[in-house]
Amino acid sequence: MADLTDNFRYRIQFEVRDYECDLQGIVNNAVYQNYLEHARHQFLKSVGIDFAEVAERGINMVVVRAEVDYKRSLTSGDTFWIGIDVQRISRLKFAFLQEIFRAPDDELMVAAKIISAAVSANGRPVLPEEIHPAMGELLTGK
Repeated sequence: MADLTDNFRYRIQFEVRDYECDLQGIVNNAVYQNYLEHARHQFLKSVGIDFAEVAERGINMVVVRAEVDYKRSLTSGDTFWIGIDVQRISRLKFAFLQEIFRAPDDELMVAAKIISAAVSANGRPVLPEEIHPAMGELLTGK
């Protein structure tokens, strides 16, 4: 089996908790959004971008579009990992490409494209490079 880790800039491991499941015994679809968001924040932190510090400076990184394809369902106790890559969409927008895989068989559960942008406290669009130098480097591949 190919090592999927090489396909992503970042990888983080999780475990499904009982309370994240619905009456059907599967992870509720809204919970996947929480997993994806937490993974994005941890990814940013791993490259030196502290989401809370950016917000304190008056820059709000916001999701402007979420495309989520649910392939299979996770259940209570499943371990899984999320792989993340990032790409520039336009001068102001960037996308987090995220996939959730059940461990240990690496079965694809969810594929997501989360498009983000940043705005200042006064509503002015902010270039990714203004968020943090590391953000600019991520988007240019340096």
